[in-house]
Amino acid sequence: MASTTALLTGFSGILANSKMLDVIGNNIANVNTEGFKSNRLTFAPTFSRTLGIGTAPTAQTGGSNPSQIGLGVSVAGTQRNMNNGSISVTGVNTDLAIEGQGMFIVEQGADTYYTRAGSFQLNAQNELVTSSGARVQGFGVDSQFNVQTGTLQDLTIPVGNLTIAEATRNVSFSGNLNAAGDVGTAGSLTTLDPLLALGTAVPPPANPPFSDSTTRLVDIDDGSGNPMFVNGQSILLSGAEKNGARLPDATLAIDNTTTLADYMAFLEQSLGIDTSVPGEPGGVTIDDTTGVITIEGNMGTANELAVESGDMSLLDSVGATLSQPFTTTDAGDGAGESVRTSFLVFDSLGTPLQVDLTMVLESKDSTGTTWRYYAESADNVGGDVRLGTGTVSFGTDGQVVPPADVSITLDRSNTGAATPLAMTLSFDSNGNSVTAFSDTSTNMAAVFQDGSPIGTLVDYNIAEDGVVVGAFSNGLIRDLGQLALATFSNPGGLVDKGGNLFATGPNSGSPVVASPLTFGAGRVISSALELSNVDLSAQFINLILASTGYSASTRIITTANDLMQQLLLLGR
Repeated sequence: MASTTALLTGFSGILANSKMLDVIGNNIANVNTEGFKSNRLTFAPTFSRTLGIGTAPTAQTGGSNPSQIGLGVSVAGTQRNMNNGSISVTGVNTDLAIEGQGMFIVEQGADTYYTRAGSFQLNAQNELVTSSGARVQGFGVDSQFNVQTGTLQDLTIPVGNLTIAEATRNVSFSGNLNAAGDVGTAGSLTTLDPLLALGTAVPPPANPPFSDSTTRLVDIDDGSGNPMFVNGQSILLSGAEKNGARLPDATLAIDNTTTLADYMAFLEQSLGIDTSVPGEPGGVTIDDTTGVITIEGNMGTANELAVESGDMSLLDSVGATLSQPFTTTDAGDGAGESVRTSFLVFDSLGTPLQVDLTMVLESKDSTGTTWRYYAESADNVGGDVRLGTGTVSFGTDGQVVPPADVSITLDRSNTGAATPLAMTLSFDSNGNSVTAFSDTSTNMAAVFQDGSPIGTLVDYNIAEDGVVVGAFSNGLIRDLGQLALATFSNPGGLVDKGGNLFATGPNSGSPVVASPLTFGAGRVISSALELSNVDLSAQFINLILASTGYSASTRIITTANDLMQQLLLLGR
C-alpha cells in the first residue's frame, strides 16, 4: 500500500534542494562582489527507521545485516571557501588586496569586524574607512615616524594636512684641499686711529691720555675735550666683509659702564674672529701706549676682513645716525692656503640657517697635512657668529685621518625651535669625501645635509608589508603608519554579518593580529582589489544538480499520491 513516509521523504528532498538553490543563488549574485567567499551546502541523511539490527553468524546461520529504512535528507551545514580570489589592478591608492590568509581589521562603533574587501576610501577626517564607514585599523607612528606595533588605532593618511620639517643632523662635504699651498701664518690687519681719554676718565688709563681696555666709551675724547659717546647711544657695525662676503649687522648699546674691552669683544663676536687657540692669529687688541686698536683676523686668505670707517656708525637713542666715530686703516693681508664655503641647514621648525665653514692649512710635516676649520653663522642667537674651531688631519695618501667628523652647535634660544641645533660635519661619509692632494687651488662644498624646510604630505603608497609611506613636498619620505591584519586558525568559522564583514564565531578561534608578511597573514597589494572567488562553471553544474534533485523529489510525492489514490479506489 502507499506510504505516507514516502511523502515526507520526498518533502525533505524538496526542502534540502531548495536551500541548495538559495546558496547557489547567493554565490551567483555575488560573482562581482570584491573579496566575496563562496559557500556550498552539504547534505546528510536523517535518522533511519530500524526494522532489525541484524544477527551475528552462528553455527547454523551466516548472520544478517541491519534492516533500516531512511526517512529523508537534512542540511548538514554550509562550508565557506576561503581561498584567495583573483587580483584586479585598479590604480586607486586606497584599494588594497591581500595575497594570503590575513583579513583586514575594521571597527564600526564598539564592534570589531574582519573583511577581505579592500575597497577603502578616506573620509573627511583623513581616516581610511570601508564603503559603509567602518574604520580600518593599523599601527601608528611616534614623533620620529617610527611604526609602533602593539596597539591598534584608526589608520589616518592626512594628505594635504600633515606638515613636517626636520632639523639638520648631518652635513657631508666633498672636494680637495691644496696640500701644496702655503701654511697659514697671518691674519688680515685693520687699525683704528688712536683713541684718547678725557682727563676726567674713571678709571684713569694706564698711560694718559691714551685709552686702554678699561676706558669707558663715555670717557673717550672726541678731539675737542668732549665725550665721543654718551649713555643711550649705540654703535652699528654694518657693511664689514669677510672673504668678500658681507657680514651681518650688529649693534652695541652704550651705557655708563660700557668699556673698550666690551667694544673689542663685540668686534670679535660680530666679525667672527676666533680667539680660542693660543698662539694663533686672531683677536682685537689695544695698545695702551698709543691708544690704537688693532683688528687681526684669523689666519688664511679666506678669513680676510675688510672693515672700513663707514662700516661703523654712531646712532642716537632713536636709531638716527650721528657720525662715523672711528677711522680705519688696512694694515696687512691674511696669508695661508684656505677656502670658505657656505651651506644651508634647518632647525626643528624648518627655518633655513646659513653656516660658513673656512678651512685653512695650519701645518704640514712628514705625516701629512693639518687643516683648521672655522665655523660661523649669523643665525646663531646672541650676536656671536662663532660656532667653533678645530682641526682635521690628512695622511700622506691625501685621505682624511679618522675621526673624519666634527661637531658644531647653533644656539636657537627663544626662536621656538629646539636648541641647541647640533650637527655633525663629515669629511668622509657615504662616498663623499674631502681629500688633501697637491693642486692649483682649494675647492670644497657641502654635498649633502639631512634637514628640510616645512613640507606638506602630497602623496602616499602602501607597501606589501602594510607600511603607509608618505611623500612630502619638501622631498622627505616618512612612514605614516602600518596596516594590521588578522589570521584565524579556522577562518571558515567566522560569522557573516553582511556588508562583506565577518565577526568571530565559537569555532573560528581568536584572531592573531600581526603585520603583513608575518604569521602567515600574507602580503598587501596596493591599488588592487581581490575579486570574488565564485566559480561560475561549478555553480551552474550545482544548479543543474539542485534542480534535478528538486524535480526528482517532487516525483516521489506524486508517485506516493498516485498509489494512495489507487488504494482509495479499492474501497468504492
